[in-house]
Amino acid sequence: MGLPVDPGGVQPARGAALGWRGRERLLALAFVGPAMLVMLGIVLYPFVYNVYLSLTDMGLYTFRHPSLQSPLWKNYAEVLGHRELYVVFVKTVAWTGVNVLFHVAIGLFLAVLLNQPIRGRTLFRVLLILPWAMPQYISALTWKGMFNYEWGVVNHLLQQVGLAAVPWSTDPFWAFLAPLITNIWLGFPFMMIIALGGLQSIPQVVYESASVDGAGSVRRFFSITLPMLKPVLAPAVMLGTIWTFNNLNVIWLVSNGGEPSDKTHILVSYVYKAAFTYYRYGYAAAFSMILFLILFALVWMQTRLGRATEASW
Repeated sequence: MGLPVDPGGVQPARGAALGWRGRERLLALAFVGPAMLVMLGIVLYPFVYNVYLSLTDMGLYTFRHPSLQSPLWKNYAEVLGHRELYVVFVKTVAWTGVNVLFHVAIGLFLAVLLNQPIRGRTLFRVLLILPWAMPQYISALTWKGMFNYEWGVVNHLLQQVGLAAVPWSTDPFWAFLAPLITNIWLGFPFMMIIALGGLQSIPQVVYESASVDGAGSVRRFFSITLPMLKPVLAPAVMLGTIWTFNNLNVIWLVSNGGEPSDKTHILVSYVYKAAFTYYRYGYAAAFSMILFLILFALVWMQTRLGRATEASW
């Protein structure tokens, strides 16, 4: 038979516990509060202000005193009614898809090679990560010089092997391919590092057991490596898709602002030119909101697809 418990002694203990929890919450808010205020200042306020701008006629002559459009969705209707938008959208999808595909393929291939016990592995890792570690605008301008028709090293190498020089800056196809090659070179090291970290976390005993069961290298790759890398690669692919979709630096610098004749634009460079070349700030704000919705839908679809694929495993 247990001793009787004094009810009066329980309440102070419970009150002390609640008081301690309250102090913990206050302490957590004290640490998180400044970061939340900064995020509100640099993310939420510009976003809300951009929504407002998209409903106004702000431009070069109405910069100080913009007024709301009538109707409010006039800028959005103009953007969606512009036929060029859909052409640029297709180019943006092609730009993003090809880039991410090569980033993952090259990065995963190199990660598998560097995960093997080869001589000079550390040196190779350092050399292969350099494209990603260098400032992007420096790399983009370097590649722009390499693609020069007259004295660029790319055309020089092509002529050395008996091929004709390529008009990288005057032909729309080659002018779009030049920043594509540049961005593939810049982006694969990120995927390589992510994949390499995931490969090093896979226990070797799993591969040894598969080898004992008679699984070859190809079977081990598709049955062990890819499934176990999926939790690591899925968020990296999502981030890579968003970064590539919004990558202004490479496409703007290498193609010299969408040249020739604005044929090499993707959506983000098209918005940038509308805002800072034609000074159509309201139109560009509406365009950027549509771009945000496209990216939001893309991320949502990728998340749903990732969950469905994970469930199928």
